[in-house]
Amino acid sequence: MDGAKAVSRSARPTAVQTTGSGAGADAQESPAIETVSLRLATAQDAPTLLAIYAPYVRETGITFEYEVPTEEEFARRITTTLERYPYLVAVDRDGAALGYAYASAFKGRAAYDWSVETSIYVDRASRGRHVGTRLLDALEALLALQGITNAEACIAYPDEGGSVGFHERRGYRMVGCFEKCAYKLGRWWDMVWMEHHIAPHTPDGTAPASIVPFPELLEGAGGAAEQTPLTTRIRAQLNEILGRPSLR
Repeated sequence: MDGAKAVSRSARPTAVQTTGSGAGADAQESPAIETVSLRLATAQDAPTLLAIYAPYVRETGITFEYEVPTEEEFARRITTTLERYPYLVAVDRDGAALGYAYASAFKGRAAYDWSVETSIYVDRASRGRHVGTRLLDALEALLALQGITNAEACIAYPDEGGSVGFHERRGYRMVGCFEKCAYKLGRWWDMVWMEHHIAPHTPDGTAPASIVPFPELLEGAGGAAEQTPLTTRIRAQLNEILGRPSLR
């Protein structure tokens, strides 16, 4: 339930309120949009990103993880994620990390391949700077290029970080609630699911195209010897999503 965030009892999933990032992302964003750049994460980012994540483990129900992972374990998670999905880091103009976002498998069985769970964590000092918005929008755009259709957000409830409202503003809708399914910090937590269809679904009877693993998407768009209109278009889309002239 990484990156999940948490809805007051009056906001039960019967009526969606108006995750944001597990880190409460941009629940209180200011009107002015501050420049935020995005790049792909690497294993070397583990210490910096772990410093953003650790307070959410120790002090909140935003993640249901009990113990802060080691830097080695966190680096392994980054590397493993990038074998199939995007893992993005938001940085300021000085290169300091403000937050991160990634996708993971929704379920392990093949029929779920077109659905992912999204996770976003924003440094608590950077909330209100549209970091979560930029991360989620870019993550979903990259996932859509891979062929993903459904983005799922798992959010702890009650919502400590304003994630439900954040996700709703990004087009998510409430689809379910598990009551008192997790225990952390001396209390029981509900877990709600929100969903966003980020790409069209094929009609019943028409199989969707296989998901393109993220490294293959990058390789096909990153300057291979043989450039086709498709790879050229994907490369342009990737560069536009990340807001930079080159991925390399």
